[in-house]
Order: sequence, then structure tokens, then C-alpha cells
Amino acid sequence: MNPNHPIRRLSAVALIAAAALTLVTACTSDEEPAGNAAAAAAGGPEPKTVEGAKVAAQTVFDRFAGGDFGGAWDMYTSAGKQSISKDDYIKLNQACSRKGLAIQLTSARMEGQDKAIVIAKQLVAAQSYTMVYENNAWKLEPAKEGLALYKLGAAKAIAAQKKAGTCAG
Repeated sequence: MNPNHPIRRLSAVALIAAAALTLVTACTSDEEPAGNAAAAAAGGPEPKTVEGAKVAAQTVFDRFAGGDFGGAWDMYTSAGKQSISKDDYIKLNQACSRKGLAIQLTSARMEGQDKAIVIAKQLVAAQSYTMVYENNAWKLEPAKEGLALYKLGAAKAIAAQKKAGTCAG
């Protein structure tokens, strides 16, 4: 018998697929998915919980670290979006950000009903961020320093970061 015969390979693949399907269905339940996945699946508002804030914050961090600056800007508060246009935000971060370095959420807590404080770490540096519940979704609120920088526009903000030595590019 030839173990590499196409029928044997097909049988092996079918057996593996059946085992995987059995494992997946055995491990699932009728419970709704947690966090923003449940809201997204239902098409409704994101959960107003610390878990919802954590999921949204990690999404922003993942977009930013992955170089999806437009996607990160989309998750800013309205005040953040008013301080810098999407195009300028993208230009600034393409020029000065440290893309590709993962940002990991380390902890989070609620501060009132509509605000969460999340702590994230990139390499060895940790920083706190504020997530605000706005229009049925968690949004990242830029820090005051960021807002001041953004109001300069992309060209001046890039020059200011280069002068300060904080532009990675």
C-alpha cells in the first residue's frame, strides 16, 4: 500500500477535519461572545464595561502598532478627531511613530460610568490611556500633550517631534 496515495491523503484530511469539527462543537456553548464581539454580532452598542473598554483599547493599540493609523484615528473621541484631520494624523505617524512594536494592555479600571483608564506597555515603558464611552462605543481620548501637538498640523508636529528627539523616523 502506498501511504501517499491521493485517496489515503483525502481520508486523512477528512478524518482530521471531522476531529476538529467535533472538538470545536464540543467546546462551544450557547452563551453570547464576550465584550465587543457580542455587540458587533448583534449590531448594537458596545458593552459599557471594563471588558468592553479593554477590547476597544487593544484594538486601537493593534491598529497603531500595525501601521493602520487611519483605523486608529477612527477610534478617537470626537475631541481627538477635531484636533487633527485624519490625513494629518496619518502623515504624522507615518513619519514619527514606532510601527511594528506591539502594545499590550496590562490592566484597566472603570472611572465612573463612561470612562475607563487602561494601562498599556510597549517594550519596557508603560503608559495610561483614557477610554471614553461616546456614541455607544469606546473611544480613545488623546492626552493633553497629544492634543496640543495635533493642533499644530502634520508638518509642524513632525518638526516639533524631530526637534524634541521623539520622532522615531
